[in-house]
Amino acid sequence: MTDRETRRLSFGSVAEDYDRYRPPPPPQALDWLIPPGAGAILDLAAGTGIVTRELAGHARRVIAVEPDERMRAVLAARCPQAEVLAGRGEDIPLPDASVDAVVVSAAWHWLDPALAGPEISRVLRAGGRLGVIWISRDDRVPWVAEFNALARESREADRPEGQPEGGPGDRRRRRQVGFPPGTPLSEPEERLTEFSVPMTRDQLAGLLGTYSGIITLEPERRAEFSRRVRSFLDRQPWHETDVPLICRCLRSTRLPR
Repeated sequence: MTDRETRRLSFGSVAEDYDRYRPPPPPQALDWLIPPGAGAILDLAAGTGIVTRELAGHARRVIAVEPDERMRAVLAARCPQAEVLAGRGEDIPLPDASVDAVVVSAAWHWLDPALAGPEISRVLRAGGRLGVIWISRDDRVPWVAEFNALARESREADRPEGQPEGGPGDRRRRRQVGFPPGTPLSEPEERLTEFSVPMTRDQLAGLLGTYSGIITLEPERRAEFSRRVRSFLDRQPWHETDVPLICRCLRSTRLPR
């Protein structure tokens, strides 16, 4: 079984592909997450800056904090207007009450909420917001359901034999947001936004290659998985299609102490 830390730090090995294939959230999602008049926004666990670039029009100052130097290199090259810092959610290199919003996209499940919750509240000004984002493919569409089933195989490839679906890697548990008692953050509000992005077969194949469960497979298993994905995509009646997506957002407000 691949350990959690190996998976958490696996994305840097495919940083260019990650930036190329991962879709950004829709503008209306960020409009809902970011408080009006924000002067400074932190993109936490920013990866290659996919969300950082979208935040540039929401505040005068945008800071991106990312632990992996390979991801930071792409981020700095693609988003020169942002301040790029090494750090993580459990140890944010910013002063107290220094930002109006903290955004965490596709990364909350890699943080330790017992440490990250208080640390995020420390850097937020009173009345500021924490916004957490996940983007998923809408499996109400039949071909998407089959495509997602292929993706799930990658997550389960390293699951210990006999471990049930509700174990530590269960997606339902990964997508919960909670804070330790006493953390000055309000109960999260939720909003779902449906949108779509055009993608070719090659882009969809590349997208699956940016998930940790596939990145960390042994080379032979990864090659076999890629062949199966290509076979599935080549059977589709389109070369390019609009991929239906759902953006799930949670926001919490920094409370006064």
